[in-house]
Amino acid sequence: MDRYIINGGKILRGKVKVSGAKNSALKIIAASILSEKPVVLRNVPEIEDVKTMVEVLKMLNAKVNFDTSKNILKIDCSSINNYEAPYELVRKMRASVLVAGPLLSRFGVVKVAIPGGCNIGARQIDLHLKGFELLGAKNKVEHGYIISQSSKSENKKTTNSNAGGFLTGTTINLDFPSRGATENLMMASVLAKGTTVINNAAREAEIVDLANFLNSMGAEVYGAGTDCITINGVKTLGSADYQIMPDSIEAGTFIAAASLCGDGVIISNAIWNNLEIFCLKLRNIGIDIENYSDNEIIVKDSIFLSSSKKQFKPVYISTLPYPGFPTDLQPIIAVILSIVPGVSIITENVFENRFMYTEELNRMGANIKVDGHHAVITGVEKLSGAPVKAFDLRAGAAMVLAGLAAEGTTEVYDIFHIKRGYEKFEQKLSALGADIKVS
Repeated sequence: MDRYIINGGKILRGKVKVSGAKNSALKIIAASILSEKPVVLRNVPEIEDVKTMVEVLKMLNAKVNFDTSKNILKIDCSSINNYEAPYELVRKMRASVLVAGPLLSRFGVVKVAIPGGCNIGARQIDLHLKGFELLGAKNKVEHGYIISQSSKSENKKTTNSNAGGFLTGTTINLDFPSRGATENLMMASVLAKGTTVINNAAREAEIVDLANFLNSMGAEVYGAGTDCITINGVKTLGSADYQIMPDSIEAGTFIAAASLCGDGVIISNAIWNNLEIFCLKLRNIGIDIENYSDNEIIVKDSIFLSSSKKQFKPVYISTLPYPGFPTDLQPIIAVILSIVPGVSIITENVFENRFMYTEELNRMGANIKVDGHHAVITGVEKLSGAPVKAFDLRAGAAMVLAGLAAEGTTEVYDIFHIKRGYEKFEQKLSALGADIKVS
């Protein structure tokens, strides 16, 4: 199985361009199901999760062409006549369940495999299903699948229909601002009759990107980016030619790499407003980082090049849904804190198993003690290369960053996790001066 071999201690210099957002692309690909007109998506990252979502659409009998040389994805969902997302695909990528809302909205029925938990913790879809019920669907579970069907579709032919109107607008009050539930229910409501209001909605930039895409096809979605989203149902949606937003988590990963061992690294296609709380925490630590120009962030120096670590200070971090500190960047910043003098504390409030990577980081010489959903990090002088494992996507990226900053050679195993969400990761790092290869 492929692994990364990293010889640490190299200085990173130059400019790196951030790819399209994984968490935006996957949902927008699913949303293309809502229209029988052609859709063109640009800036789509060539990553394993996108390839899996493409396979899901093909299983539904959509026509899909992915030009990876140009990052352009062309989708035609006019021929969809299958409403099932099978287990073999859902188990590979949990986001596959987000075809449920579009299928239910357009055709009145969907059958989707029950997704399992993932390494960072169980992420239940109860909120999705409760929302579907409020919109007028009935849910049942059998043989490992969830079947949601509108009562209106039972007496109406759904095959190749684009009429929508199977669901009825309502008010949905989410118990938790779940991004996945917000997205699925937004998509389910687009072709519903009447108006749907989602309260306590997730507020991430990817929610705004999805709403903008839906509106570009003729939907009427208002309030995305706030905790109250209103959707006026429409009868049909048209075609679209849409550009996916940049990936904030990838941007944060390269910002962290530059903070560890960079010398004036510019991260382009990075939106400061989407990363502000992360960047301000880095400033609190003592990293010289600024909004360099339109959609560019520069890290001027790094811990590795500093003549003294005394300028760097420990911090306290608590992960929360946006606009709080993003849980996906929690393992990333932990690598930085592992070599910052003093004691830092991270509190994880989103996923219960997010700290599994700390054992691997400790094998590299870090001093991290985990107590429940708190991690106490006592900064050490340096990290040492060692064989480590990528437990999940972001933990894997964190291990790569640790290898860049460590003395000696680090081997990162199970890098298929990393390839799920980072496009040309090793090539981009190599272009900055890192010594990293796949073996």
